[in-house]
Amino acid sequence: MAGKRAIVILSKGAEEMETVIPVDIMRRAGIAVTVAGLTGKEPVQCSRNVVICPDTSLEEASKLGPYDAVVLPGGMPGAQNLAESVAVKEVLKDQDGRKGLIAAICAGPTALLAHGIGYGSTVTTHPAMKEKMMAGDHYKYSEARVQKDGHYITSRGPGTSFEFALTIVEELMGAEVAAQVKAPLVMKD
Repeated sequence: MAGKRAIVILSKGAEEMETVIPVDIMRRAGIAVTVAGLTGKEPVQCSRNVVICPDTSLEEASKLGPYDAVVLPGGMPGAQNLAESVAVKEVLKDQDGRKGLIAAICAGPTALLAHGIGYGSTVTTHPAMKEKMMAGDHYKYSEARVQKDGHYITSRGPGTSFEFALTIVEELMGAEVAAQVKAPLVMKD
């Protein structure tokens, strides 16, 4: 189980909680997490004007792959930036080809749609993105707070960030580690 690695792709306009909470929870679980800036390693202004400093650029992080998980935060226009990025498409296609874990939250799954990833899977998104996600009939839609289907994990929004992150941890590190990480968080059951 040791040595698991994840990449979180951070773009301008990403939702802060959906970025930081998964990074924090995965690191608590002992997963080596790289926060990769979509356009470089300069500080990134998120959707609520919180500024996050990436660990490195996506270009540099891609050279250090493969990763056990690729995580896409939501937020607008963050998710749109991920959906329009050729670099993100390459990372996702590579990850998908290896059946590596792909996790996307809120509006983040719309990047999967844009890049043709996971067609036929059951997914969830922020309620405001449901119609867009279901256009073209490429997915089955779930109202679950976190939806896992094969090597895809999707989730609904800032309020599901902890559950989303713990699902990633459980998938990579096992239920026991996820339970150990969850206990001191004092989450409501």
